Amino acid sequence: MARTEIDHRAAPRHPEKAHRPDNPIQRKPAWIRVKAPTHPVYHETRALMREQKLVTVCEEAACPNIGECWSQRHATMMIMGETCTRACSFCNVATGLPKALDADEPRRVGEAVAAMGLRHVVVTSVDRDDLRDGGALHFAQTIAAIRAAAPGTTIEVLTPDFLRKDGALEVVVAARPDVFNHNLETVPRLYPSIRPGARYYHSLRLLDRVKQLDPSIFTKSGLMVGLGEDQIEVQQVMEDMRSAEVDFLTIGQYLQPTVKHAAVARFVEPAEFEDYASLARAKGFLLVSATPLTRSSYHADRDFAALRAAREKRLATAA
Repeated sequence: MARTEIDHRAAPRHPEKAHRPDNPIQRKPAWIRVKAPTHPVYHETRALMREQKLVTVCEEAACPNIGECWSQRHATMMIMGETCTRACSFCNVATGLPKALDADEPRRVGEAVAAMGLRHVVVTSVDRDDLRDGGALHFAQTIAAIRAAAPGTTIEVLTPDFLRKDGALEVVVAARPDVFNHNLETVPRLYPSIRPGARYYHSLRLLDRVKQLDPSIFTKSGLMVGLGEDQIEVQQVMEDMRSAEVDFLTIGQYLQPTVKHAAVARFVEPAEFEDYASLARAKGFLLVSATPLTRSSYHADRDFAALRAAREKRLATAA
């Protein structure tokens, strides 16, 4: 009799999705495919993450750009563990009960940023609904640790929504990141199926509140397309973002991580992304990145320089 072996490392990352019907994964079109990472600097970056016992969203979310970014020593740090308390149907980050916060993590993140010589770093996290402040103080401590270890590095945070965490947003804003990013992810109609633990208008108010608290901080938000939204809905989200004075919009193609995740409704062609970019610029965003492979942190260092230059140009024109 043939012996059946069970690979326990392949245990489900998403127990809450185990009983959902399978959604077959469609073959990706040519414009979406990327090469497997082989560059030696990629392996150096990976080794540093292991040495410092750090988690990156690049790996946890199975980002298609990991080979390119890590080969340029760009990595998005994911703090507060690798287990999320939410169960969004688009996301590949593991779901469950997280471990206690690691008080030494901010220091290790700061040291890694300094060791990599980053000009700009993105720090994100899992949702921590189990914490009284949603992890806001941990974000602030991480920002402070990066400032201490690498004072020349600009800092971008990509935060959870801090839903029902009064005062949490204020703690993060008081730490004065250079960019505050919170992704709306999709259009309001799709929230119940795609982002069931979140509330569209709460996320929108979060971005608006950042500008009220500190107008000097750049705000940024992103959308995935290909989930079943239509163009009118995307345009309305753009209008909502501009009403909240969001500076930077990113739009990318949704890619299905596993058969238990939301299905891709369609692959949006590059020309349609170009149309979205033109429309967004006309609506007044300082910067827009809209391509099939655009992700929140993709080319973040280059984009921050462009964002700062765009603001300076607009201020000079207004004067």
